[in-house]
Amino acid sequence: MMDYKRIPCHIGIIPDGNRRWAQAHGYGKQAGYDYGVEPGVRAYQACRELGVEELTFYGFTVDNTKRPAEQKAAFQKACVAAVNALCAYDADILVVGNTKSPAFPEELLPLAEKPVTFGQGGIRVNFLINYSWSWDLNYPLRQQESAEKNSNDLLKQIASHDISRMDLIIRWGGRRRLSGFLPVQSIYADFFVIEDYWPDYQPEHLEQALAWYQKQDVTLGG
Repeated sequence: MMDYKRIPCHIGIIPDGNRRWAQAHGYGKQAGYDYGVEPGVRAYQACRELGVEELTFYGFTVDNTKRPAEQKAAFQKACVAAVNALCAYDADILVVGNTKSPAFPEELLPLAEKPVTFGQGGIRVNFLINYSWSWDLNYPLRQQESAEKNSNDLLKQIASHDISRMDLIIRWGGRRRLSGFLPVQSIYADFFVIEDYWPDYQPEHLEQALAWYQKQDVTLGG
């Protein structure tokens, strides 16, 4: 891994291209999700080694649950496997998503209240599971009682309030859109696209993104 003068504190990962990867390899679309678990572990390890403080994985959205049943079951299973895989490492893990929906995996409910420390902790790892940007932003309207109810700061009331602002978003699979990925936290994030599909993750992908990030002028609007 190269040395970098500037490391983003928070990296967002959009692990796209699983279905297209599966089709390219002669599998059914649903088979691609299983091959996306191990790349997540490798990305976590690389980011932890670099000193990244926070990492957010875009698991699946409420819109994704409209896909055929076999695909829905496959990405739900893969997301649970991805979270469980990182529970074996040092991380503070938080799952954010609509837990009231039957599409939310019950196994992940214990991680949806507040970050849970595994091992020595040290790096925050967030997973967006059954997430929707509209659910996130409208969350305060649905809460009859909230610890932040009297706050004038709406950002402290949204569902994802415990996730910090992202510095860099990396999307695999060639698509050039955010797909509703944390609209508040992504507001000043630099956005880098990897053409390769997520199951084909390589360390060079992260290196390319960080090399590009060194050249960006981060002003936060100033």
